[in-house]
Amino acid sequence: MPLKTRRPITPGQRGLVLQTTDDITERKPKKKLVRPMKKSGGRNSTGRVTVRHRGGGHKRRYRIIDFKRDNFEVPGTVETIEYDPNRSSRIALIKFQNGDWRYILAPNQLRVGDKIVSGENAVISPGNALPLANIPSGTVVHNIELKVGKGGQIVRSAGSSAQVLAKEGKYTLLRLPSGEMRNVLSACMATVGQLSAVDSKNVKLGKAGRNRYLGKRPTVRGVAMAPNAHPHGGGEGRSPIGMPGPKTPWGKPALGYRTRKKKKPSSKFIVRRRDQK
Repeated sequence: MPLKTRRPITPGQRGLVLQTTDDITERKPKKKLVRPMKKSGGRNSTGRVTVRHRGGGHKRRYRIIDFKRDNFEVPGTVETIEYDPNRSSRIALIKFQNGDWRYILAPNQLRVGDKIVSGENAVISPGNALPLANIPSGTVVHNIELKVGKGGQIVRSAGSSAQVLAKEGKYTLLRLPSGEMRNVLSACMATVGQLSAVDSKNVKLGKAGRNRYLGKRPTVRGVAMAPNAHPHGGGEGRSPIGMPGPKTPWGKPALGYRTRKKKKPSSKFIVRRRDQK
């Protein structure tokens, strides 16, 4: 979808770049597929802040998304394309022939009135879900399962897609959006097509207030703090970090520090890491 700008009659509109909403066909979500959301403010169950810079923001309701696509061999029709405040891509409301209603992540080419289906015999068409074993090499896919029946876990953000490269034994080799090449069980489900809202990455919010609407609070630089609040703090005037490498407020390395555990079971499925040239 294209981008739009505003005539800069205020400073906040001067650098504003937004996505158009021409693709959205319905403003109100389906009532039975919506649940209330409770805000955490980045706090865990004991009340401690475990994720910084979160809080406030506009009130939201959660749209229940069908990540499993387990309504097998039942054709459905796209009724609406809608905005979802909880994710970057658009969502599509599907009415199935058995009377079921579900939301799915909307692929880029999906339109109101299109037919979709999930199952082993589905046609290779945007919005259809199939096991990776039934998807030809070269096809772009999204909403990919990592465990059979668990539902899509990866490639779910706006404009993203993975490519099916090859099949060997019971595994399918995928190239993920990060550049990582990974084996996934061929029995896992994936949805055909690239996700909608391709220009989401080019949006410029224009002012700090728009980040506050999204529930994002300000980030303070470590060098601007006192020495008791951050390893980078203190000094007279503008001072350098003064230590090997940048640190987090708790003294851990901040850049280039690998947090993945060497013995994590999923590492054996990675053929090439995203940071390998």
